[in-house]
Amino acid sequence: MRIIDIHTHVYPQPVAQKATDSIQVFYELDGAGMNGTVEMLRSRGKEAGISQFVVLPVAVLPDRTRHINDFILEQATAYDEFICFGTIHADQEDVAGEAEYILSKGLRGIKMHPDFQKFNIDDPRLFPAYEAIEGKIPIMLHMGDLRYDYSQPARLRHVLELFPKLDAIAAHFGGYRMYEEAYRQLHDKNCIFDISSSLMFMEDGVAEDYINRYGAARMAYGTDYPLWDPVKEVQRFLQLKLSDDQLEQIAWKTASDFLKL
Repeated sequence: MRIIDIHTHVYPQPVAQKATDSIQVFYELDGAGMNGTVEMLRSRGKEAGISQFVVLPVAVLPDRTRHINDFILEQATAYDEFICFGTIHADQEDVAGEAEYILSKGLRGIKMHPDFQKFNIDDPRLFPAYEAIEGKIPIMLHMGDLRYDYSQPARLRHVLELFPKLDAIAAHFGGYRMYEEAYRQLHDKNCIFDISSSLMFMEDGVAEDYINRYGAARMAYGTDYPLWDPVKEVQRFLQLKLSDDQLEQIAWKTASDFLKL
């Protein structure tokens, strides 16, 4: 089965392990044995049977945004199997200008992690960037966390009501560990969802229930490497009680259609 991993992160070699460790601490997780490098993602991904990876950067500090986007551009040039997004930060002086830079360089979308970046999804400072990319490239958002308000599903609903042509990917079933609230807010909005960083927290049958409620055509496969091991996550995914058509749809068709691959 072809697999597109719509949710991965990589870091420059010198800081990759440190960045990975800090994310594990943020989420209070035990290490998965991953180091956040390009080499490990490609190696473990190949072993898992993954053919393409959507690589998602996050700028925690606004003054590092352009540097991070340029690093990601290097990865897009170096590896044919990488589909690379850029990143923006609400505290940038010209957030719309950064969105235009991402468009001009041919990056395939934008990624934000409001909980790391400490701004709300519906912060008005982001509206010029949303307007700049609306109908052109998608935006992937970390969604949900009971500890924070920045990425609550209701905030994305607000944005999608203001920018109805914005193509959004709501990560983690639309809300990390708050799946029912995500469904209530987003089931009727213009977005798709990924299954990353979720299956391990769901009791038997819960993932299948949400997949059936949303429809497999709105669900995309993702690992959230380096939080999780691509090999183990593919195994976890293939154990879901879904039809072959549903598995194939989630494994690659949704991402391929949405990203126009």
